[in-house]
Amino acid sequence: MNLQQLQLLRELAALGSVTAVAEALRISPSAVSQQLAALQRGIATPLTRKQGRTLVLTPAGEVLAEAGADALDAMAAARSAVDRFETAPSGVVTVSGFLSAAQALFGPLIRELGTGDHVPTVRFTDEDVAQSEFPALTGRYDLVLAHRMEHSARWPQNGIRSVPLATEPLDIALAPSHPLAPLAVLTPEQVVGERWVTSRAGYSPDDVLRTIAAVTNSPVEIVHRINDYGVAATVIAAGGVIGMLPRYTSVVADATGVVRRPLLGVSTNRMIDVLTRPENLRRRSVRLVAEALERVMATLTG
Repeated sequence: MNLQQLQLLRELAALGSVTAVAEALRISPSAVSQQLAALQRGIATPLTRKQGRTLVLTPAGEVLAEAGADALDAMAAARSAVDRFETAPSGVVTVSGFLSAAQALFGPLIRELGTGDHVPTVRFTDEDVAQSEFPALTGRYDLVLAHRMEHSARWPQNGIRSVPLATEPLDIALAPSHPLAPLAVLTPEQVVGERWVTSRAGYSPDDVLRTIAAVTNSPVEIVHRINDYGVAATVIAAGGVIGMLPRYTSVVADATGVVRRPLLGVSTNRMIDVLTRPENLRRRSVRLVAEALERVMATLTG
């Protein structure tokens, strides 16, 4: 039993013949008969009977047609509720962000959206996970701020939509007193022999550092593993180690006074994207937040 079959039964009750039902619904009479027969196979009591050359409803068929009308009305009401949900600008939108993106974007996003009755209500969570774990977060949040290295595999395409926000380089970060600080740019050969603070494995800084070691065929000395860029920056500023900081989103680190220098010779770019389930983008409120994130990031990157 399905809604199409119930609709056909209701129309048969209202219009009185298979031919009239077929004309009203713009399908063939044989299609009507096939669907009614399929409906009958699931019910022991006869729903229709022949009256001359016309097919009419039995008392059981009339009862089911009436109940079917209620079901169709309930489905229409449900569809209407979904339509209102999808088109409402003021729904609740859940957003997760890795730590540096959350620090850089969450506050400006609230200001960008503004206030009022027709503004989405945003619920934030920080989720600082390894690159491979971001797609799974789309099952828990409407929008997921995610990052991956430029040369790494793209996000899964099955069941996930990605919206590019920015390409962000990771720069070498040094204390102002470091001997390399006066240089405008740096190369892997100049930095590979330094003592390092980097992230845990699976995160962008560690990925770049392993690349530096590979292209120079030299080991690197890792002193600290710190994922929080603000904390890492305070350690770098104290001297004795160097590290990497994202160019646009490490706003907390800016207060530490460290200097940043581009690294030539290897790709240090990470891609910042918004990941979401395709059905989420049907909601106007989610689209409004995603578009506001694009504007905020555009302002941040200049």
